[in-house]
Amino acid sequence: MRLHHVQVSIPADGEDSARRFYGEALGLTEVPKPPSLAGRGGCWFRAFDGEAVVAEIHLGIDSPFVPAKKAHPALVLDSAHALEELGTRLQAHGFEVSWTDRHTFEGYERFHCRDPFGNRVEILSPPAG
Repeated sequence: MRLHHVQVSIPADGEDSARRFYGEALGLTEVPKPPSLAGRGGCWFRAFDGEAVVAEIHLGIDSPFVPAKKAHPALVLDSAHALEELGTRLQAHGFEVSWTDRHTFEGYERFHCRDPFGNRVEILSPPAG
Protein backbone atom coordinates (compact mmCIF):
# COMPACT_ATOMS: atom_id res chain seq x y z
CA MET A 1 0.00 0.00 0.00
CA ARG A 2 1.16 3.54 -0.68
CA LEU A 3 -0.36 6.98 -0.43
CA HIS A 4 -1.79 8.32 -3.69
CA HIS A 5 -2.65 11.91 -2.67
CA VAL A 6 -3.72 14.23 0.11
CA GLN A 7 -6.89 16.32 -0.24
CA VAL A 8 -6.73 19.88 1.12
CA SER A 9 -9.82 22.07 1.26
CA ILE A 10 -9.90 25.57 -0.18
CA PRO A 11 -12.72 28.12 -0.45
CA ALA A 12 -14.65 28.74 -3.66
CA ASP A 13 -12.66 30.79 -6.19
CA GLY A 14 -9.41 30.05 -4.34
CA GLU A 15 -7.61 28.45 -7.28
CA ASP A 16 -5.46 31.47 -8.21
CA SER A 17 -4.26 31.92 -4.63
CA ALA A 18 -3.63 28.16 -4.42
CA ARG A 19 -1.52 28.32 -7.60
CA ARG A 20 0.54 31.15 -6.11
CA PHE A 21 1.28 29.12 -2.96
CA TYR A 22 1.47 25.49 -4.11
CA GLY A 23 2.85 26.19 -7.58
CA GLU A 24 4.95 29.35 -7.45
CA ALA A 25 6.10 29.36 -3.82
CA LEU A 26 6.30 25.63 -3.01
CA GLY A 27 7.40 24.70 -6.53
CA LEU A 28 4.89 21.92 -7.17
CA THR A 29 3.68 21.28 -10.73
CA GLU A 30 0.02 21.83 -11.49
CA VAL A 31 -1.55 18.95 -13.42
CA PRO A 32 -4.95 18.95 -15.10
CA LYS A 33 -7.84 17.38 -13.24
CA PRO A 34 -9.58 14.56 -15.07
CA PRO A 35 -12.47 15.90 -17.20
CA SER A 36 -14.99 14.06 -15.00
CA LEU A 37 -13.82 16.07 -11.95
CA ALA A 38 -12.81 19.40 -13.52
CA GLY A 39 -16.27 20.92 -13.13
CA ARG A 40 -16.01 20.76 -9.35
CA GLY A 41 -13.32 23.45 -9.22
CA GLY A 42 -10.08 23.20 -7.32
CA CYS A 43 -6.70 22.21 -8.73
CA TRP A 44 -4.14 19.43 -8.41
CA PHE A 45 -0.38 19.59 -7.86
CA ARG A 46 2.40 17.03 -8.03
CA ALA A 47 6.08 16.78 -7.11
CA PHE A 48 8.29 14.68 -9.34
CA ASP A 49 11.60 12.87 -8.97
CA GLY A 50 12.54 12.58 -12.61
CA GLU A 51 9.36 11.19 -14.15
CA ALA A 52 8.13 9.50 -10.96
CA VAL A 53 5.38 11.22 -8.96
CA VAL A 54 6.56 11.45 -5.34
CA ALA A 55 3.83 13.66 -3.86
CA GLU A 56 0.36 14.75 -4.93
CA ILE A 57 -1.94 17.31 -3.35
CA HIS A 58 -5.53 17.79 -4.51
CA LEU A 59 -7.06 21.12 -3.60
CA GLY A 60 -10.84 20.84 -3.48
CA ILE A 61 -13.56 23.42 -2.98
CA ASP A 62 -15.29 23.06 0.37
CA SER A 63 -18.33 25.09 1.36
CA PRO A 64 -18.55 26.17 4.01
CA PHE A 65 -14.77 26.34 4.11
CA VAL A 66 -12.88 25.77 7.37
CA PRO A 67 -9.04 25.73 7.27
CA ALA A 68 -7.15 22.74 8.67
CA LYS A 69 -5.39 24.20 11.71
CA LYS A 70 -3.66 20.96 12.79
CA ALA A 71 -4.12 18.30 10.07
CA HIS A 72 -1.61 18.89 7.28
CA PRO A 73 0.39 17.47 4.41
CA ALA A 74 4.11 17.07 5.16
CA LEU A 75 6.56 17.27 2.27
CA VAL A 76 10.14 15.98 2.56
CA LEU A 77 13.08 17.68 0.86
CA ASP A 78 16.48 16.12 0.19
CA SER A 79 18.60 18.40 2.39
CA ALA A 80 18.63 21.02 5.12
CA HIS A 81 20.04 23.41 2.50
CA ALA A 82 16.93 22.84 0.33
CA LEU A 83 14.81 23.40 3.45
CA GLU A 84 16.45 26.78 4.06
CA GLU A 85 16.04 27.75 0.40
CA LEU A 86 12.35 26.85 0.35
CA GLY A 87 11.71 28.72 3.60
CA THR A 88 13.35 31.78 2.08
CA ARG A 89 11.35 31.44 -1.14
CA LEU A 90 8.05 31.15 0.75
CA GLN A 91 8.88 34.28 2.73
CA ALA A 92 9.84 36.11 -0.48
CA HIS A 93 6.36 35.25 -1.80
CA GLY A 94 4.84 36.81 1.34
CA PHE A 95 4.06 33.63 3.30
CA GLU A 96 4.91 33.29 6.98
CA VAL A 97 7.31 30.49 7.89
CA SER A 98 7.65 29.21 11.46
CA TRP A 99 10.91 27.55 12.47
CA THR A 100 9.73 27.14 16.10
CA ASP A 101 9.65 23.34 15.85
CA ARG A 102 12.76 23.03 13.67
CA HIS A 103 14.56 20.52 15.90
CA THR A 104 11.61 18.88 17.66
CA PHE A 105 11.09 15.87 15.35
CA GLU A 106 13.93 13.37 15.78
CA GLY A 107 15.80 12.67 12.54
CA TYR A 108 14.47 15.75 10.74
CA GLU A 109 14.63 19.51 10.55
CA ARG A 110 11.38 21.23 9.67
CA PHE A 111 9.26 24.31 9.43
CA HIS A 112 5.55 24.96 9.28
CA CYS A 113 3.72 27.44 7.12
CA ARG A 114 0.13 28.16 6.14
CA ASP A 115 -1.32 28.36 2.68
CA PRO A 116 -3.31 31.50 1.75
CA PHE A 117 -6.42 29.96 3.32
CA GLY A 118 -4.90 29.12 6.71
CA ASN A 119 -4.27 25.41 6.06
CA ARG A 120 -1.17 24.11 7.82
CA VAL A 121 1.71 22.67 5.71
CA GLU A 122 4.86 21.05 7.10
CA ILE A 123 8.17 20.89 5.23
CA LEU A 124 10.90 18.49 6.46
CA SER A 125 14.41 17.43 5.55
CA PRO A 126 17.17 15.26 6.95
CA PRO A 127 19.22 17.22 9.49
CA ALA A 128 22.23 19.23 8.40
CA GLY A 129 25.36 17.10 8.40
